[in-house]
Amino acid sequence: MLGHLVGLVKVRVLRGVNLAIRDLCSSDPYVVIRMGKQKLKTRVIKKTTNPEWNDELTLSIEDPEVPIRLDVFDKDTFIDDAMGNAELDIQPLVEVVKMKLQGVPENTVVKKLVPNRQNCLAEESAIRISEGAVKQDMVLRLRNVECGEIELQLEWIDIPGSKGV
Repeated sequence: MLGHLVGLVKVRVLRGVNLAIRDLCSSDPYVVIRMGKQKLKTRVIKKTTNPEWNDELTLSIEDPEVPIRLDVFDKDTFIDDAMGNAELDIQPLVEVVKMKLQGVPENTVVKKLVPNRQNCLAEESAIRISEGAVKQDMVLRLRNVECGEIELQLEWIDIPGSKGV
């Protein structure tokens, strides 16, 4: 069963910043993360445009070239309102994992990514070694909406018995 997996990515959805207002004077936001056929959701945070989720969602990675899609919604009684979306590429994270870095000092930054037209980064993103794992902190600017950013942390998890990267 593990033969087709290359690893796991733990996505920690930390917070939303200045999200769009979709109700009278606030929103009830939640995040949906999709990769291929996988779909995971954070919990709904009521009446805020600056939610603090700190939710951990874990994706199984079969093909690191498939981007992760993030959609933000406002929870409503009948139809949830869209509050923007973003895509993120895990290939830079996978490239650092492939380096198989050993004995690197804690919090060493291995790679930096800068915002450009091809990504949704709102600011520079660092991939570092922390607690023996490869982690990436990022702030994504939401598309197709008037305002809003989502702060995330990605962490690569190797699976014993998988084909690896």
